[in-house]
Amino acid sequence: MTATYPFSAVVGLDDLKLALVLNAVSPRVGGVLVRGEKGTAKSTIVRALAAQLPPVDVLAACRFACEPSAPDPECPEGPHEPGEQVVTRAAALVELPVGASEDRLVGSLDLERALTEGVKAFEPGLLAAAHRGVLYVDEVNLLHDHLVDLLLDAAALGTCYVEREAVSVRHAARFLLVGTMNPEEGELRPQLLDRFGLTVEVRASRDPAERAEVVRRRMAHDADPQAFAARWTGQEAELAAGIAAARERLGAVELPDARLRQIAEVCAAFEVDGLRADLVTANAAVAHAAWRGSRVVTTEDVRVAARLSLPHRRRRDPFDAPGLDERLLEDLLARTSEDEHPDDDTDPDTPPPAADDPTGDDPEGDGPGGDDQGDGGSGDGDSSERGEGARTDGGRDRDAQAADGGPWPEGRDGGRGDDARAADGASSPWSRDGGLPQDARQPHDSPQGDAADQEGRVQVAGVAAPYRVPWLKVQGLGNGASGRRSRARTPHGRTTGSCAPEGPLRSVHLTATLVAAAPYQKERGRTAPGLLIREGDLREAVKEGREGNLVLFVVDASGSMAARKRMTAVKTAVLSLLLDAYQRRDKVGMVTFRGSAAEVALPPTSSVEAGAARLRSMPTGGRTPLAAGLARAAEVLRVERMRDPDRRPLLVVVTDGRATSGGDVERAAALLTGTASVVVDCESGPVRLGLAGRLASRLRAQLIPLDGMDDLIRDYRRAS
Repeated sequence: MTATYPFSAVVGLDDLKLALVLNAVSPRVGGVLVRGEKGTAKSTIVRALAAQLPPVDVLAACRFACEPSAPDPECPEGPHEPGEQVVTRAAALVELPVGASEDRLVGSLDLERALTEGVKAFEPGLLAAAHRGVLYVDEVNLLHDHLVDLLLDAAALGTCYVEREAVSVRHAARFLLVGTMNPEEGELRPQLLDRFGLTVEVRASRDPAERAEVVRRRMAHDADPQAFAARWTGQEAELAAGIAAARERLGAVELPDARLRQIAEVCAAFEVDGLRADLVTANAAVAHAAWRGSRVVTTEDVRVAARLSLPHRRRRDPFDAPGLDERLLEDLLARTSEDEHPDDDTDPDTPPPAADDPTGDDPEGDGPGGDDQGDGGSGDGDSSERGEGARTDGGRDRDAQAADGGPWPEGRDGGRGDDARAADGASSPWSRDGGLPQDARQPHDSPQGDAADQEGRVQVAGVAAPYRVPWLKVQGLGNGASGRRSRARTPHGRTTGSCAPEGPLRSVHLTATLVAAAPYQKERGRTAPGLLIREGDLREAVKEGREGNLVLFVVDASGSMAARKRMTAVKTAVLSLLLDAYQRRDKVGMVTFRGSAAEVALPPTSSVEAGAARLRSMPTGGRTPLAAGLARAAEVLRVERMRDPDRRPLLVVVTDGRATSGGDVERAAALLTGTASVVVDCESGPVRLGLAGRLASRLRAQLIPLDGMDDLIRDYRRAS
């Protein structure tokens, strides 16, 4: 069996190490969301931490990992009698795959046996398996929203509820939740971000010495995993002992009223929504004090906790990036810590953590010193991830780290670098007023407001504030992923009928089942109250909800669009449609055409933020190859249809209809026959040629005039 890559051997990642340790000390902190580019060892360090958690005692016959000293009174396999066999095992590490179903996550109830035999047969899910261990969710941003809701509800309540047609099962589900995501593949929605206790941004190191050490350690691990792990045995044992000791002293840590008021003032000043931020910050500060070996929470504990718990709660608009104004935080802490006494608050009975780094010093002294990292974990990870280390200090050298008080292992203060400390809302290209980039708020007559002329000179137009757009739908009934745009058959929604089940029964239609069974009661010999139901009587509910679609934008970026200073209005319209796609859970893609060809500016993705960034920097100018744009869109849809056949496309063509190069428009439009389409007519001025209208007729598309968008929105509002 391949040895797990040691937690102590990981290079950098100081914030992430600290956030994971705080959650290991106190699960009340609420989990960790790890945001970062691919290949930054996010998976490796999570697997490594699980190996350092203290072992747990469980009842041998219980599939729900009940604690022998305090078994769950509502355990589905209870009540448990005293004297049952007890076994000790390692804390579980359970991984939730992206394609997991609801039944796989929370467990499944055998409805057929419940109705036909009266037996409550429950098969535990991954939440039960993760009880008293670690639940690791890779690519959490790609999970369906309702699964993320279920996951976070269980993490917050410590209980999993499963209900199927008035049959209910509940069991304990307390675990350390760790989610990872690559922001390039789409953001989590703000209401889901808020449910994670802490968040950490990770980046690959730009220091050649550190990167070389990552490769050196990874190669050493691959060559002999057992020998490599043995080199770090002392550091791993010290870390495990430190976590166990911090857990023991956690209940004795005092949170003074002054520090509690300090937390409240910090959260209020940052204008975070609700009170979850206050609770998480308080729990994280207490856990940090316990980790330091302290008896009382200090301002330093509050500082570390706030840096980890507040950045993702500052996000207001869909296109905002998480961030924290560190200067404001320091000012607030300085103003509210005047009553703090500098007396030593370390528990005299508990030795403080070792000054040497238990999570990074190379026992052989062959590394660059401090925090090192190799990747790979279980040995079967992605090859691109195994070759890179990561750090959260913006790639600064160690002298610069020392100037800030040293990296986390020496000071245990979070070790955040200058880049992270400067990361507040203004550092993002998206600001809070309207979710728009700072450099995009330009008047239409500014130099950036005009794009290029038709001679081919290329410039970049600005963007104005987005507005509400009409609800565009794909007609008919689909079968795609749950969303908020078009009608579809979905696992959730209103019941519209019933059918005989194909495969396992998921959602019983009780009335239809009883109607199917009623005519046969005498024949089946019924003599007592209640119906006799057979397997053939069972009927499944057919539900209708809404699906997310693939919204593919085909944007005319030629000189004709910019000649009358229309590109700012066009970009603003597309940005507004992107915001609508975000709210309706769509995938988006973008094809632009100008000059002599068309290009895929954004391949279909769940990251609407990426679409907004590409739109903002989109150049314009040159001739108008409309046919090339339509042909490229047809090719993108063909490929995407093979990848995701259930997701129906919605084509949005933004153009004035002019075609000055690029081939036969009518032939290109024929390639899109049968695709639900919308043409946004960008033609303006007193004399109009109606070319966009002719294109809409060829595509059998809905035609929306760009300058009449406001009137159309008012019509929609009156109709609703």
